Amino acid sequence: MLVNNFLILGAVLFCIGVYGVIVRKNAVLVLMSIELILNSVNINLLAFDRLWAESGNNDGSVFALYIIAVAAAEVGVGLALVLLIFRNRKTIALDDLSEMKG
Repeated sequence: MLVNNFLILGAVLFCIGVYGVIVRKNAVLVLMSIELILNSVNINLLAFDRLWAESGNNDGSVFALYIIAVAAAEVGVGLALVLLIFRNRKTIALDDLSEMKG
């Protein structure tokens, strides 16, 4: 397969993720959209790593592993925050969090 196919897939996933972050009002769906954005970046990194595989370095794969680790930490912290907000507010709608501005 051509690298263009993977880059187009990554761009489509990135656009869906950005749309989800902008439009969604549910905090869990926003976290899922952020995961889509990070996965699209991983697809692009691995596509370019495959393209330049002749050079012998695996920088794209290493960066993809770092992004997977950051995504796992983001999910843990993000879901903990969502649970704390749900305990206090009884909702996870992001519009209701504007009352927390001080």
